[in-house]
Amino acid sequence: MSLSAYIEGLGLGASLIIAIGAQNAFVLRQGLRRQHMFITALICTICDVTLISLGVAGLGTLVKNAPVLLSVTTWGGATFLFFYGLRSFRNALKAESMNTENYLSEEGATVRAAVFAVLAFSLLNPHVYLDTVILLGGIGARHPAQEHVSFVLGASTASLLWFFGLAYGAALLAPLFRKPITWRLLDILVGGVMWIIAARLLIT
Repeated sequence: MSLSAYIEGLGLGASLIIAIGAQNAFVLRQGLRRQHMFITALICTICDVTLISLGVAGLGTLVKNAPVLLSVTTWGGATFLFFYGLRSFRNALKAESMNTENYLSEEGATVRAAVFAVLAFSLLNPHVYLDTVILLGGIGARHPAQEHVSFVLGASTASLLWFFGLAYGAALLAPLFRKPITWRLLDILVGGVMWIIAARLLIT
């Protein structure tokens, strides 16, 4: 166990995931609605750990040399983000969607829908692969082989703490969301984030 490699992985992992993005916005929304918080945070963490591990193992080089894979992921991710953003804007315009009880009765309340959504947010975004597989994986791969596990554990710890903290910590904001206007603003913010990221994917 290399403490320096663990700390480096922890710091780099935290710096990459603690940012406003589609995945984090979805986790926050699930936490505020108190819907499937554990499974949402768990899937996000597992996806990160898997991709980081594959990157350190050498998959980053393969992804760099597979432009078709990045292209397919880009268009698929942009399409998904566009329609999810559209749904958020639609919710912001629906008066009945402004209270928690109606949120709990929506399709998003099912485990299956939540799992599908979080997998899409986690895997249909090329930036996820650039951050985890190529960047984190590339940096981790430069360490001696005996330090790879320590680096992956550090980055994985950052993901675990962030996603579970975001999902369960969102409950602290619950009093603010007793007002319909706050839900409306959140839906508008989420929709805007989704569309901005979708546009950036297609532009870049």
